[in-house]
Order: sequence, then C-alpha cells, then structure tokens
Amino acid sequence: MPVPDDIAAARRLLRNAWRSRRARNRLAAIPGALLLPEPNSVRVAVYFADTPVNLYQLRQWYLPLVELSKTWPIVVICRSPSTMLRLLEECPLPLVYLRQIADLEHFVAEQNLAVVLYVNQNPRNFQMFRYGRMWHVFINHGESDKIYMTSNQYKAYDFSFVAGQAAKDRLRDALWDYDVDRRALPIGRPQADHFAGNVPYPPDDRIVVLYAPTWEGDRSSMSYGSVRSHGVAIVETLLADPRYRLIYRPHPRTGVIDGSYRQANASIVAALEHANNRDDHAHHIYDDGPAMGWQLAAADVAITDISAMVYDRLATGKPLLVTRPVSPEAEIDQSGYLGACEWLSADDTARVHDRIHSVMHSVAARDRLHFWVERHFGDTTHGAATARFEAAVTQLVDTWESYAGQRRGDVGVSEGDLVVSKKDGEN
Repeated sequence: MPVPDDIAAARRLLRNAWRSRRARNRLAAIPGALLLPEPNSVRVAVYFADTPVNLYQLRQWYLPLVELSKTWPIVVICRSPSTMLRLLEECPLPLVYLRQIADLEHFVAEQNLAVVLYVNQNPRNFQMFRYGRMWHVFINHGESDKIYMTSNQYKAYDFSFVAGQAAKDRLRDALWDYDVDRRALPIGRPQADHFAGNVPYPPDDRIVVLYAPTWEGDRSSMSYGSVRSHGVAIVETLLADPRYRLIYRPHPRTGVIDGSYRQANASIVAALEHANNRDDHAHHIYDDGPAMGWQLAAADVAITDISAMVYDRLATGKPLLVTRPVSPEAEIDQSGYLGACEWLSADDTARVHDRIHSVMHSVAARDRLHFWVERHFGDTTHGAATARFEAAVTQLVDTWESYAGQRRGDVGVSEGDLVVSKKDGEN
C-alpha cells in the first residue's frame, strides 16, 4: 500500500533530523573542529550553506582559493554538519562551522570581512546577504549556457565574477537594469590553471575519450542529461573498438529524480567493468572521485552535455562534442557557443567514432573552437586566469578598505565592528 505524502514527508524530516544530530555529535567529538579563527583575522570568506551532494560546486574552487589565500586570509563558512564532516576530510582551506544564525552573527561581529564568495544560489545565501558592509560576490561553479547562468538572482549580489565576454553579453541580453560592465567582472577560468595530475592508466596509442554527462535536471527546461538517451549507445560503441579508452564521469546527482537515469548509469558502469575484464590493456575508467581536472586535460576528445563541463573543456582548447538534448522542452541558448558547437545527436551515437575523428582532424572545427575559447575565457595562457581572479578580489578588498576608512575617518567608526559614533563637536 502506498504511503501517503504527508507521512512520507514526516518520515524524511525525522530521518534528516536524526542524521543531523548524529553529524553534530561526531563534529563535537573531533578536537578543534568547532574552533573559530582569531578576531579580525579573516578578510575573505567562502559561504557554503549546502549539503554534501552539492560539494562538487565548491571542490572545483579549492586550488584557486588556496592560491588566493597566499594573499588574503580565507575561511570557508559551512552551515551543515554533514558537509562540515566531509570538508574536514578533504578541504585544504580553513573551515568554520556556523550552524545557527546566532553563530553567524557572532562570527561576522568578530571579523572584518571584506569579501564573501558564493559558488551557488542556495536560498540560505540570503542569511548572509543581510550584512551590508562587505561585498557579496557570486563566483558560480562553472561557465555554461544553461538558463541558470542568466538568472535574475545575479542582482542579489554586489558583484559577479564571470568567465569572459560571452558571459557579459549573456547577462546583458537577459537582465533588465543590470549594470553588467560595473558588476560582472571577467576573470576567465582559474580552475584551468590546475587541470593536471597523473593519469590512472599507462600511456599508449589509444584515443582517450571523456564522457561526462550531466544529471537529468529538476524541470523540463533543464533536461539536458544524456545518460539515458545517448550514454549507453556511446559507451557500447567505444568499448567495442580497441582504438579507444573511455573515461566515464557522470554527474553526482545522476538518477536522484528519474530512476531510468540511475539504471542507465548502472548499465554503463557494468559495461566498463566487463570490458576491462575482457581486455587487460583497455584500462577504461569509471571516475566518481572528487578531483576534477586531469580528466579534461588528458582526454583527446570530450563528450559532454549542456552544462558547465562544456566550458571547462573549452577552457583547455581541446576538441569536444556536445550532446543534443532529446527533449523538445530543453532550452538551448544558441546565441553563443552552442550555436556553433559540434553536436552529437542521439541518432548519431552508433557512429560516434566518425564524429570523434571529425572534431580531431577538421581544420574548420579547430578554427571554430579557437574562436569560442577566446570569446568565453579571454587569455588562456597558464596562470592568466588565476592572476585575474586574485586581482579582482584585491580590487574589491581595496575598495572595501576605502569605504571602511571613510567611515572611520568621517564618523568615527571603530576598527573591529564599524560601529558609528558621533563626529567631533556634536552634542
């Protein structure tokens, strides 16, 4: 007998409450996990209020933020106990756990925060937005032509760091009364400066193909996922051909809404295992690890869905194919790169090796790729994006210093908490 919706919802709430309490107890038992940084020791914070399932949005910023921390003291503010436990295991940055609003207020009162960075649009970001004397900056978790990238929510932030000219034009076309030139600061893709690492297979003559699909999406307009429509056929075709090595990296949310995507994903994983058992030299990879970078740099060709992964790959300047969504309701902004990209339709998956050969060797395809790399990311010379990221943060910190200095000089604001006092001579 089906469980009524209200009973199922109550069960979920109880289960989540139990998990949260268990995570809090585990945190309390870890020495130093709940310590706060010294007062007035932090200038830049990264605010992450989400659960572990969305940690991929923060992970891609670890290395650029580590570089930034050499210039400005940084902490990651975490609001979820289960997320904090995961971050303690993997995050290379200082962490602070602020579960309740009172904890957040206490932390803000003790620090001179100049810049707060946000990697997603979690509704709990608004609990941080209430503080006015700091810059709130959306840095996102990728560059793409998803409709997410032109959300009116951009207006909630003081500034946004965007990849390049394409992102600025996208915002200018989509948003009314939004000063793109002042509030959208292009920095390129700093993550691309760290796309490196040892590959988990021996080098040989095989063509390495990265297949990195997105999830099914939570609405019809964002149904970009290809695991069910393209994925099984792509994988079967490439696994049957000894010229190829496949790296399969599905989105961590694959199948959370649609069970058929979960089943297709399981089928692909099983096929990879079977192919490796059949051929000791194949070394096909099922990649569900936290680190993303070497996959993009190592692959000769990437196959991705409409997602930030398209543009992470684009930032490498290497060939890629984009799967065309089968849903007629999926919104595709073809005014930018998606209007000129190399599409892979579901009908072409059985001939995917022909499409791979085309994007690898066609002069016209390579020329188009070069044009769009520059338009989306500007200078992709190693280190250039990292320098622009750090310069943008420094510019905002300097501006904050100017504002704070004026407050201290003109109205006697105290150094620690910017509390306003009377001017000299006032009664």
